[in-house]
Amino acid sequence: MTERKPPGMPYESWIDRQIREAEARGEFDDLPGKGKPLPGLERDPGDMWWIKQKVESEGLSMPLPPTLALRKDAEQALAEARGARTEAEARSIVEDINSRIREAIRTGLSGPPLNLMSYDVDEVVSEWRRARGVT
Repeated sequence: MTERKPPGMPYESWIDRQIREAEARGEFDDLPGKGKPLPGLERDPGDMWWIKQKVESEGLSMPLPPTLALRKDAEQALAEARGARTEAEARSIVEDINSRIREAIRTGLSGPPLNLMSYDVDEVVSEWRRARGVT
């Protein structure tokens, strides 16, 4: 499609001709997903659907408000503590996230309410021990 639109020819006619000629050459024959419905049509697109689709296709994550980011980090830290190799590592992970939670409560973060309290380090360590049969 390196040729230019001839002067005086309407754009629609020129574009239709380009598509028709490309179809005749078979340039659309082996497109991925040919004969299948477009992915994501069953979802309600909502606002900014194209941004969400681009973020998903690129494997990125949407930036979260600080309070939600801390909640997510806290959940991940708890999972990491439960899967830690040693008791000391589990304790350290929980103490680190607890420090961040206390700081957020003390100073405040923007976003929805934090609704998060520090974890009970001894309880998490006890869960860690029980999961491994350690007394």
